[in-house]
Amino acid sequence: MRGQSRRRAESLVCLLSVVCLSLVSVDAREEASSPNILLIVADDMGYSDLGCYGGEIRTPNLDSLAARGVRFTNYYVNNMCWPTRASLLTGLYPRTALVNKGNARGFRDEVRTLPEVLRERGYATMMAGKWHLSDPELHDGPDTPQRRGFDQFYGTLHGASDFFAPAGLNWNGKVVEHEWRDNPHYYYTDALTNRALGFLESHYSRQSKESPFFLYLAFNAAHWPLHAKPEDIDAYKGHFSRGWDQLRRERFARMKRLGVVNSDWKLSPRNSSVPSWEQEAHKAWQERRMEVYAAQVTSMDENIGRVIRYLEARGELDDTLVIFQHDNGGCHVEYLPERKGSWTRPRTTDGREIPIRPGNLPGVMPGPQSSFQSYGYGWANLSNTPFRLYKQHDHEGGTRSPLIVSWPQGISKERQGTIEPTLCHAIDMMPTLLALSGDSDFDQHPLALEGRAFDGELRGTAEQGETDRVLCWEHSKGRAIRSGAMKLVAVGKGPWELYDLVNDGTELHDLVREQPDVAAQLETQFNSWRTRTRMSR
Repeated sequence: MRGQSRRRAESLVCLLSVVCLSLVSVDAREEASSPNILLIVADDMGYSDLGCYGGEIRTPNLDSLAARGVRFTNYYVNNMCWPTRASLLTGLYPRTALVNKGNARGFRDEVRTLPEVLRERGYATMMAGKWHLSDPELHDGPDTPQRRGFDQFYGTLHGASDFFAPAGLNWNGKVVEHEWRDNPHYYYTDALTNRALGFLESHYSRQSKESPFFLYLAFNAAHWPLHAKPEDIDAYKGHFSRGWDQLRRERFARMKRLGVVNSDWKLSPRNSSVPSWEQEAHKAWQERRMEVYAAQVTSMDENIGRVIRYLEARGELDDTLVIFQHDNGGCHVEYLPERKGSWTRPRTTDGREIPIRPGNLPGVMPGPQSSFQSYGYGWANLSNTPFRLYKQHDHEGGTRSPLIVSWPQGISKERQGTIEPTLCHAIDMMPTLLALSGDSDFDQHPLALEGRAFDGELRGTAEQGETDRVLCWEHSKGRAIRSGAMKLVAVGKGPWELYDLVNDGTELHDLVREQPDVAAQLETQFNSWRTRTRMSR
């Protein structure tokens, strides 16, 4: 009941804000040539979780953005959180952008980040969310957001966070854990959005109307732990009772109807370590895991809707470039009770001080702070439908991400709601945003950007996409190279596999013995890339 009352109060505040803002005359920077930029990144989600990509999770706000924007179906990220974030903010492969600094990683001294360059172009730069690109114990260190181009930062430097009490909660270099200590209703996804809206409100009250903003909204959802508000979990009760096998088949059929996968592809098999749903011994617990995961995603979608409505009420949405993507595929890892770190704590912070039981324990239902679980192989397999493998791997399940781009003023009516198959990567985000912001000299940066701008694909002015483009990956349990349709990929130090991704996008028919010359050529290219980009120690 307290949660429902809080939501009614928040809705009333939002409604009053919209009414008040609608009375304010805003010229929306008619003279400006650079759009606002809202870059939204979700954490550890699969390619098909969103409704507009075929998922059964409720994401109406993102679906609406897709309906008036462009959906990309060949967009790649790196296979884990921080490598993708490094690429997004530098236009470089992570092995080029980063160096190891003691026990942590950081940017090379000569790297210029996206917010640094945009700030030079007159943008107000703001970030709310997960950073994961510097030593999490150095809250005001040299590679923290406020030292790397952001005027405002609120969030965490860690890779994982308790959603009810994020460790090291940071506001411009100061730890502000009192926020959740003083608020029994604190929830990280809501708090990030509240602060982002505060940053925007401050921007509009202090800045010239001609000054655009860059807001990087990097949610922790839906990264483990499975923490969600009770009312959000209850809304999914029974939603996943048909189990992962049936739901994967249903998703795949919807994806084909939507056109976000090739209708000739085959569905990859269930992981061999996962039983069929009929043979699953802990159905109630398994359902609850996916219910909480879905609740996290829908909560994020609702909060994205809050930001969109704010910008719309301000008269700024038409000239705001809104981008949504993931950082990597769904996470399969079954966490053990021994998995602890500086982001965990022994007891709850709600005043009851209940012991927190970490690990994927079937006797413990996830959702509240007293648990610290993930959703495991079976549901990660559903999230990554129809692809193979998961986060940490360079097969399609670990590196393929949805990409939604909406910009009413910059994307023609004819392009809105369309699907774009051009091959793109996270290294392309910085050059694209710089091109759209009017930066014609971005090739002159100290380290030449490794990505290419896809602004032409957004506007519908691009020629036929590059068929010989080469992309590479190497991190954690994966290594891969894609050249045009052909992809050479391996798990860890295992043997190479070769796939034709145009005809076999789910990587089921290994061609390495049938086309050894192609495999050898790609391996040579991969080794050259690996030598050129090796991260310094």
